[in-house]
Amino acid sequence: MDDASDQRSEDWGPFGRPLFNDPSARALSRVGVVDVGSNSVRMVVFDGAARSPAYFFNEKVMCGLGAGLAESGRLNPEGRRRALSAIRRFALLAEGMGAAPLTAVATAAMREASDGPAFCREVQEQTGLKLWVIDGSEEARLSAQGVLLGWPEAEGLVCDIGGSSMELAEVSRGEIGRRVSSPLGPLKLRDVPGGKRGLARHINAVVGELAATMGTAHARLYLVGGSWRAIARLDMERRGYPLTVLHEYRMTRRAILQTLDWIAANDPEALRARAGVGAERMALVPIAAEVLRRLVGTLKPKEIFVSSYGIREGMLYEQMPEKLRRRDPLIEACYFTESTSARMPGFGRRLFKFIQPLYQDAPPERLRLVKAACLLHDTAWRAHPDYRHEVCFDAATRANLGGLDHEGRIFLGLALLHRYKNSRAGSRFEPLFGLLSEPQIKQAEVLGKAMRFGAMFSSDRPDEFATLRYAPRKARLELVLEPGAEALFGEVAEARLASLAKSLGTQTRVIRAA
Repeated sequence: MDDASDQRSEDWGPFGRPLFNDPSARALSRVGVVDVGSNSVRMVVFDGAARSPAYFFNEKVMCGLGAGLAESGRLNPEGRRRALSAIRRFALLAEGMGAAPLTAVATAAMREASDGPAFCREVQEQTGLKLWVIDGSEEARLSAQGVLLGWPEAEGLVCDIGGSSMELAEVSRGEIGRRVSSPLGPLKLRDVPGGKRGLARHINAVVGELAATMGTAHARLYLVGGSWRAIARLDMERRGYPLTVLHEYRMTRRAILQTLDWIAANDPEALRARAGVGAERMALVPIAAEVLRRLVGTLKPKEIFVSSYGIREGMLYEQMPEKLRRRDPLIEACYFTESTSARMPGFGRRLFKFIQPLYQDAPPERLRLVKAACLLHDTAWRAHPDYRHEVCFDAATRANLGGLDHEGRIFLGLALLHRYKNSRAGSRFEPLFGLLSEPQIKQAEVLGKAMRFGAMFSSDRPDEFATLRYAPRKARLELVLEPGAEALFGEVAEARLASLAKSLGTQTRVIRAA
């Protein structure tokens, strides 16, 4: 390859090629990323919607490359062997998946170990992969970009904890501000001398420096990293929280401090068994918990959120054109799902237009959920008719959807449940309904029944057959049937309109246009 070709390749950063050739494209070509961290080595293959990529493949190996690094200055020998074995496997898998060439990024352990460069050469010789070793500031930036990929409106501090380091970065209005790296990774902290008191003094001192650099006026803290996710999973267990989706899980400062006390007061093995946390991860939780205690106590955020997106997603966000970044990740994921799974791709937009008269004064946040529901309303049609309502609810609440908090997940799931079933009584999902208020539950029911009725006019343009008119103050719902559409308004459609009106608390009137 000549020098000019080398330059063209380097212009695209670690991927070596543009991932988003067409800013208007909905789909992302399959792309694989290997993240060589101090504690784990993971490969993720992304596919699907360009603005909201799905996980085609996701596997990690807890190698512990950074174990003992503070004392020896070198990578852990056993961790090095395991990491190389994992990377060899990932390289072969990527070829079979059509995700080659892989992009590989390495963080704290690799940049600090004296034998890090030698390991990089060994990886390249055996797999052909070039490890992109990034510094702490770049690690903080990429992690914050990962949060923005799934959380465009994020405002506050992103805190990414790895095995050997912890990074902080400001996010505001889609931009990344100050950022800093610290040695507060649990693997490195295990080697701090002085026992518990020495560890507490060290953590306090470093957190104090971080607070002086980053400030303490941030209302929100976004947690990224396996140790934080394990603590959040334990918080769910302590609270008896019914939706075990970690992404966008919200905790208050008071609640997380109670959980940290609970972790300290209980046997780690018993907690691990209850919450389903891996043994190697759980071994780091007590130290990570102390870091979080000092961090929360010093920064005093009002809200603490968990992000499942981090460096790997941040690398994708790096290449996204600004036009693509501005798209709503939830709506983009729903568009993609409709295009690949619905019987009539494109009908969701028509359905949204048909039921929109019910939402004349709805705020933008409600309208985006209505639009998402319409796009997803027919994507479970392959399921058995008796279970479509359950499949829809599961899909909405468990799917990899960015830009959707837990209340939004339940609302979307409940609306889709009512798309296929009038009643929710006796549902096995009832514990989850409790995350919504009664008005929210009623609004989800109305949306579901509106979609259920609108689907009776399935065509490229349902508005050519019928139009809804809604006057909430007069408690009146009108259906205007266009000429030739009377046959579509049969007994089933009539019953569904009556059910929708009952949920709205209105009277109905059917008008047959001349």
